[in-house]
Amino acid sequence: MPINIEEKDGVKVCYAEGDIDINSSPQVKKVFDKVVQAKSGKVLINMKGVGYIDSSGLATFVEVLKNFRAYGGKLKLCNLSSKVKSLFEITKLEKLFDISDTEEEAIKAF
Repeated sequence: MPINIEEKDGVKVCYAEGDIDINSSPQVKKVFDKVVQAKSGKVLINMKGVGYIDSSGLATFVEVLKNFRAYGGKLKLCNLSSKVKSLFEITKLEKLFDISDTEEEAIKAF
């Protein structure tokens, strides 16, 4: 699962591509563990390229969020497809995560 990272207005924007499932979750965790180790203060995960996420993917995101919060970092999500957004709502994780519709909106909200 490729994740490209760019810096925009002091925010690390991570572009996730593909499905986040039991097979790709370990790779996703490795990428974000490095971002956490760098103690990046503001991180946005742009999920425009993610069509599907399963329970292991959700668990990975919860763990990543916990790790960011442990040192005072902020993590936001944006551009969730209706299918992925619905899963966050069904699991009530939309209350835990800061989710924006667009990248621009999320960056401004930091």
